[in-house]
This record gives sequence, C-alpha cells and structure tokens, in this order.
Amino acid sequence: MAHAMDIALDRITEIQRTARQEGGIDRPLWPVIVLRTPKGWTGPSEVDGLPVEGTWRSHQVPLAGVRDNGEHLRQLEQWMRSYRPEELFDERGRPREQVLAGVPDGARRLGSTPHANGGLLLRELPVPPLEKYAVAVDKPGATLHEPTRVLGDLLETVMSATSERRDFRIVGPDETASNRLQAVYAASGKAWQAEMLEVDEHLDRHGRVMEILSEHTCQGWLEGYLLTGRHGLFSCYEAFVHIVDSMVNQHIKWLRVTRRLPWRAPIASLNYLLTSHVWRQDHNGFSHQDPGFVDHVLNKSPEVVRVYLPPDTNTLLSVADHTLRSRDYVNVIVAGKQPCFDWLTLDQARAHCARGAGIWPWAGTEDSAREPDVVLAGAGDVPTQEVLAAAQLLRQHLPELAVRVVNVVDLARLLPAEEHPHGMPAAQYDALFTQDKPVIFAYHGYPWLIHRLAYRRTGHHNLHVRGYKEIGTTTTPFDMVVRNDLDRYRLVMDVIDRVPGLAVRAADVRQSMEDTRLRHHAWIREHGTDLPEVADWTWTA
Repeated sequence: MAHAMDIALDRITEIQRTARQEGGIDRPLWPVIVLRTPKGWTGPSEVDGLPVEGTWRSHQVPLAGVRDNGEHLRQLEQWMRSYRPEELFDERGRPREQVLAGVPDGARRLGSTPHANGGLLLRELPVPPLEKYAVAVDKPGATLHEPTRVLGDLLETVMSATSERRDFRIVGPDETASNRLQAVYAASGKAWQAEMLEVDEHLDRHGRVMEILSEHTCQGWLEGYLLTGRHGLFSCYEAFVHIVDSMVNQHIKWLRVTRRLPWRAPIASLNYLLTSHVWRQDHNGFSHQDPGFVDHVLNKSPEVVRVYLPPDTNTLLSVADHTLRSRDYVNVIVAGKQPCFDWLTLDQARAHCARGAGIWPWAGTEDSAREPDVVLAGAGDVPTQEVLAAAQLLRQHLPELAVRVVNVVDLARLLPAEEHPHGMPAAQYDALFTQDKPVIFAYHGYPWLIHRLAYRRTGHHNLHVRGYKEIGTTTTPFDMVVRNDLDRYRLVMDVIDRVPGLAVRAADVRQSMEDTRLRHHAWIREHGTDLPEVADWTWTA
C-alpha cells in the first residue's frame, strides 16, 4: 500500500509540473488506487459455526451475545487483542511515545487544520450595492423583467470580484443559460477538462461555473466547497432538486450540531436558487412540475432553514443579497425566470423582505375607517399576479368590498414565534390576517403546507389555501393555474363563497367568473393561447 501511494503521488506531481511549467493542456489520466479487502477483514472468521469474515454476516453485529455467551465474549477479547493495543498504549491508556512522535503540531493536526474548519478561512463575499442592478418601478405592474436574468448580472459582478480569490462558484445540473444566469460567462466559463470542439462555447479549464447533469454531484461539490471556507450558489430546476433530499438533510443536521460547538467557525450558507418552476413548464410539462422541496426543508431544524418566495425582480435581488452574505443557513429561494411584473421599488423590496410578510396598501381597497371584509394573500411570483388580478376584478365588480392584499416572501413568518426564529408573534399575525375574516391564500406550492404552518393561528378556520394540486401537463401558463384552481376568477369565487352575505348578493358576479373559466377552456383548445384579457393583463388600479 505504501509503495502504491508513493507511485500515485509521484505521478500527480509530474502531472502538475507538466501543466504548470510546460503548459500542457491534454486531459491527464490521474492515478487511482483500488484496495480490495474481504468484508469484515480482521474480524471473527467464524461465529457459532457460521462463516462471518468475507461474508454478508460481517455487516451485522458479528458477536451479539457477549453479555450472556461466554464463547462470544472470549472471541471478542481475542479480536480486540489481535490489534496489539499494548504496542500503542501504555498501562494508563495513553499513546506511547512512538505513536505521539508521528502526530504533527498545531494547524497540521487533522482536527486543527483550518481546511477542516473552513469558517476560519472564510472571507466576506464582495456583493455589490443593489442600486446598479435594481429595475426602475415608477408604478406597480407597469413593466416586466426576467428576475433571474437580472440576478445573473449581479452574480457576474460577484464572479468578477472573486476572480483572483477564486472562492465563489455556481453549480447546477442544468444549463446555466436555461435558468437565465448566462451573464456570469463574462466573468467565468464552465469548468471543462475534456476535448473542446469548435462549436463549444463558454468552456474554460479553470471555469468556476460547474455544470453536470447530476444533482447529487452538484450538492457534494458545493458542500465540500462551503466546508472548506468558500462561497457558492446551487441553481436548479425546482422539480429535480428533490434528488438531494437526503443530502441536504444531513447538511442541515451538521449545521445544527456545529452551531453548538464554540470552536467551529461559521461557514457560508448553502444557497439554492430554484427556478424553471412548477407554474411555467410550458414545454416540459408534468414531469417538471413538483414544488415540494420547500415542504421537505421546512420540516428540518428551524434555526438552520429559510425559505423565500420573492414576487418580483427587486425582491429577488434583496433576498439574494441577504442569503449570499449569510452564515450557517440553508436558504431556499424560489424565483421564476420568465417575464414577471415589477411590483416594488428597491427600497420597498428591501423593507418588504425585512418584514417577510406585509400589506400592499396600493393593491387593496380597505381604509382606516373599518376592518377589511376579506384578506387576499399570496406567496410566489405567479400566485402574487393572480391575487392582484383578483383584487382588480373585485374593485370592478364589488367596489364596496374592503379587500386587504398581503404578500408573504419569507414562509417561516407564518409559523409561531416560539417555533421558528422568523416566526411571527400571535398579535402581529392576527393584526395582519385578522382573527375572524376570511383569508384566501394563493400559494406557489402544495396548499397543505400553508395549513400546516398556520394551524395554531387564531383564524386558521378562516384560512382557505389554493396551490398546486398535482394537476399538471404541457399547456398554457394560465391554464396551469386554472387546472389547479389558483386562477384569479377562482379566487374571486372563493371570496364570494366565504364573505358573509355575498353568496346571494354577488351571485351574478360569481356566475360571470365561472363563465369566464368555461370560455377559457374553449379558447385555449381553439387557439392554443390564453384569453386576450389574461395574456394582455396589466395592473391598472
């Protein structure tokens, strides 16, 4: 084994010398040592007359009866003594001098090297001021941008600013350009060590954009990168990040434990950007529609996990600025890559993200003279648009109705304060959502999650959630929300069904909403596009 290690290290040294001194660019053949040993090697060869060493039995507890079986106890002692502990430890159980002589000093010790305690090496990430990248919003809903494309401009600057430090990487199983982050290629290409063809673009031997169609490999790359004191972002299609469920689970557990170890320095957070999400799979369809990673993460340690659903471009920038600077968290950001209405200015976005959930006064019709009759709440970019479209319809058809519009960007705000550091105190929650008024909540993912987060709240019995119900296909954007009863017309119908007195008084409005949904079904089958009043909709209130 020692001889094999010497040969391997000599070959590695020669490969490095050739690349660094002679400029060799051929893909090297790195040495690999394969050590084959019997399963259960050095353990008992036979127990109770059955073979153990070299068989599947060695994977179990080979000597299960040492407490009451004298022969098992004798075999255990023989097994332990076969390692000759007297040569390693003295009579007091301390390592002998020849053992300690091989132990390195200081930071060269395995438990003291900063490379195993990466927070000691971590430097602040140079995230630039957001003002340069924020989109102008003179009026809510008057312009559209692709949120992740704008974020890509910000990430390109971060990539450029770390070009010498080389401590920031983007990993992902998808084409980075597919998620609209291709601006980063101006600062770094994609890591590539194999043959390059004339048709190839953005490949780089030293690239810090790392793509491979293997989510678990990306997860392993990024975890190792963070644990050794560096920064990164995992960009992924929303449906397929589930592949790393068990891996992120272990990382969350590790972060929870290490937060309680005073000698363990904080590391950069593990940041997920989930885009190409459930509501905009116009070409890929049902196989690419699964928003459940958020449910999985929010089951985990509250002090570690954070979930954000920015409703527009400036809120995405604000959330990204916060998460990229954070330490010892697992942050999940769900944001669309398709054109999205701009609702908030940068200052408004920062304030909204700091609150995590809040009222959008310009969107509702309530006033200080009375409490709202109903609360329309949204979380996620597409649900937010449907909530605002529903609010606009209510203005038109039921102008006397006092409607409050609430947006939630930090899902943990729905939890009680005693259950999560971002949880909302009961008094604040009741003031925001009321104690006794209907709440129609349009949510990005599976609706049951919102009920689970808010089940202890005073007005939970008034909470009605619309979201993804596992009804998917390849269809138009609006048909997806109609199929899952998340559309604006369904939300208006929900308001009429749940506000006392409206079921009779606004029966004609409800019927009109239902008729529009029926007309939608006929229209998309004939034209293959959404209704003009949907496709061309803008906020006009």
